[in-house]
Amino acid sequence: MFEFQDRTDAGRRLGQKLIELRGQDVVVLGLPRGGVPVAFEVAKVLEAPLDVIVVRKLGLPFQPEVAMGAIGEGNARVVDPHIVSLAGVGKDALRAVERSERELLESRVVRYRQGRPRVDLKGRTALIVDDGIATGSTARVACTVARQLGAARVVLAVPVAPHRALASLTEADAVVCLLPARNFHAVGNYYRDFSPTGDEEVLQLLEAAGRLLPARGSMPAAFDEEAVEADVEIPTDNVSLRGNLNLPARCSAIVLFAHGSGSSRHSPRNRLVASVLQKAGLGTLLLDLLTPAEEIVREKVFDIGLLARRLTAATQWLSTRDDTASSHVGYFGASTGAGAALWAAAEPGAQVRAIVSRGGRPDLAGPRLAAVRAPTLLIVGSADTHVLALNREAMARMHAPTRLEIIRGATHLFEEPGTLPQAAALAAAWFVRYLLPAGNEDAEGEVRL
Repeated sequence: MFEFQDRTDAGRRLGQKLIELRGQDVVVLGLPRGGVPVAFEVAKVLEAPLDVIVVRKLGLPFQPEVAMGAIGEGNARVVDPHIVSLAGVGKDALRAVERSERELLESRVVRYRQGRPRVDLKGRTALIVDDGIATGSTARVACTVARQLGAARVVLAVPVAPHRALASLTEADAVVCLLPARNFHAVGNYYRDFSPTGDEEVLQLLEAAGRLLPARGSMPAAFDEEAVEADVEIPTDNVSLRGNLNLPARCSAIVLFAHGSGSSRHSPRNRLVASVLQKAGLGTLLLDLLTPAEEIVREKVFDIGLLARRLTAATQWLSTRDDTASSHVGYFGASTGAGAALWAAAEPGAQVRAIVSRGGRPDLAGPRLAAVRAPTLLIVGSADTHVLALNREAMARMHAPTRLEIIRGATHLFEEPGTLPQAAALAAAWFVRYLLPAGNEDAEGEVRL
């Protein structure tokens, strides 16, 4: 049985476990790469700055996946003499592995920093976060690095670790673990989705965290006693649609997410965009428009009419809740989800007030495009040439206020550094303009960024 849905789920739960650190002088340090999505969620909960602490495992020369130690920034180094002795690794072999890993570490530091200074740890609490612990060697060297960089206190926090390993992590002042596993096998066994984290995602999360960090002393709505963050089920078509609902106190506007094929409400990309919208004061509903059984049926994945009906049903469900009945509604669609959003918005009596499409297929709404009345923002990467052409054709068929934003260098999934946060910021500005009480000036045309 899986304990965590994915790293995002694990990070949110870990953040709640660490809530007592909120308001203290804490810096959250994610261990790249898999620890950064977890750390991003923890930093959001604690309203703390996020940085990375870069370390590299020293693997056995003949079996690299087995760690005999680790190295980190500032020439920090931890070696397990017991493993080195058992494996018969000589000094020259150890030195060669370390030299190779040191080169990779230094190149990764340059890549992740992107010219940004490292967050100062002097006199502060360093909260080191990873997606799990196996041997603990990487975590130990990370704690050592944080201490060398001036941290007054070091806390290590992970979703899962072997029970027997926790007591040996004496380099940390405190260790927090959601699941101390007594029959531990591998970190990935405790996640339903343990897909690899890429460098691009790390960069996007670091950039997004920088934008999300509010002024010191402010209180995010997510912690107001009237705010809501909950998993929900929405009945429609004799099935229940699963979603994640996040509402600020006194929610006046909410954005429904319609993701594309192959994605889900747990998508790190959609969650990153949602976090930006939430920070702008908007509620969000990340929604799976198909059940797990339906997602493997190609005909349903591309049945835009079905997806649109379910999006409409979710919108109507919001109108039955006391906390969202009077909220203005927007749609955020990606890929095929954008086609569904526009299809639904074209229905007579549709209450949607604004739409944003990211890398979307508005052409899938076909002749219904002309009936869309909600102001629509189309965001496309300049390198996504086929979809860009389809968006231009769709825009020419629309009568609603429509704007095309072209993100320079971005491909279809906006995986390039900085491109997804840029798209998220554009989406937030569009929804704030048309959903929250403010001026609704027209903003039509095409823009290249």
